[in-house]
Parts: sequence; C-alpha cells; structure tokens
Amino acid sequence: MPVPEKYLVDFEEAGIYHIYNRTNNNEKLFLTDENRLFFLKRYREILSPFIDTYCWCLMPNHFHLLIKIKSEKEIMNYLKNKPTAALTITEKIFLQRITNLSNTPAHRVDNLSKVVNPVNPENTFSILIEQTFKRFFQSYALAFNKQHHRKGNLFYKPFKRVSIKNDTHFTMAVIYIHANAAKHTLKKDFTAYPWSSWHSIISNSPTLLLRNEIIEWFGSLEIFIKTHKELAAFYYNCEIALED
Repeated sequence: MPVPEKYLVDFEEAGIYHIYNRTNNNEKLFLTDENRLFFLKRYREILSPFIDTYCWCLMPNHFHLLIKIKSEKEIMNYLKNKPTAALTITEKIFLQRITNLSNTPAHRVDNLSKVVNPVNPENTFSILIEQTFKRFFQSYALAFNKQHHRKGNLFYKPFKRVSIKNDTHFTMAVIYIHANAAKHTLKKDFTAYPWSSWHSIISNSPTLLLRNEIIEWFGSLEIFIKTHKELAAFYYNCEIALED
C-alpha cells in the first residue's frame, strides 16, 4: 500500500519534523543494547551536521524522532569544510547548486563540475536531507545484518515524516514520543523505559539534544514532567501517531 503524501513531505530549512521508521515484517530493529547504542552513535555521526534533535524513542521494531533541520548556512559551512573525497554525490549536487563556485578552491570546482545536475534542482535541499537519512538507515542495517548474519532490507521504505505546523502539534509530538513505550505496553510507566530522551532531558548530563529549548517550551522542568504525566495517555491515539 502506498504511503500517503502527508507522510512524505519535503524537508525545509529550519523545519521541524516528526520522523518515524519501522522494520519490514515487524522484525526486531534491535537485538541487543549494543545495537541501540550503535544506532544512536551512527545517528549522531551522520545526521547531527544536518539536524538538531528535540527528542527520540527507540522501540523494538521502530523508532521516533522529533528534529529541526539546520540552516542552509550551517550545512553549507559543514560541507565546504568536508574533504572533497568524502562528499556524497548528493552533497556535491547540493554544493554545486547553492555555492558560488568562484569563491570555491579550484580543485573543488573541478570535482563539483563533474556532478550531473539533479532532475529537480528546486528540491536539492530536501533531497540532501532525505538522502542523509537513507545513508544513516543503510549504515545501521549493514552493520546489523553483518553482526546477526541477516540478509535483505531491514527498514520499511520510504520512511515517514510529518511537518510540525503549530504549537499544539509540537507539544503533542514531544509527549507522544516520550510515552511511546507505554502506548505499546512495554512499560506501564513510560518514565521507566530506558531508551528514550526523557532521561537526558530531565538530567543535567551533557547532551546534544535541544534540551533547553524543550524545557523552556513547557515553561520549566517541573511543568515538563507534570504535563507529560497528565497528558501521556490522552495522546496515545491522537493523530500524531505514524504507526498505521
């Protein structure tokens, strides 16, 4: 069955998105805690130059993320400083289209000029983000398959993403993601589930999460905790759910 268009929106600069993906045939996405830690490690390494993260939750056969796309300037600066040989084809296309090649070192101009123009250049930014997510999924799946002697696609394609359009939607997404373990009856109390960003947000430990933005959004850490506990069950079956 085709994925509805509302789950396949384009990515935009500074846009906020609820990202979801699951495995094929409800297979396990993680067999060990080592798998979960590797997933988060590769997520940080591959995606953090392009996105910031509000919250996340890792479930047995799927995951949820709430992210904000970084500015075009931040992404450009990252790619300009990346060794040419390490650039992906999509990254080269992006640089070729939006940078002023006259201000780019000659050796990079030569390399970038060899890249074929994209079919739909207007969506180069969205394509860059989408392909980076796909590269992350492929990286994890290859390692997972090798470790567990598995073959074939691990993730369902395409991955779903919904644009967060208003304040209520944002609040719902944060609570829904943190409470996902209770929704799926893994834990009666979602705060006891170890594989979500809940624990990082309520702690003082160093984190790459947009923790301060989240806490300020709710008003304080106390209100953040209180609101989650009061509204979690209410949001289990709201429209924010991507698991249909």
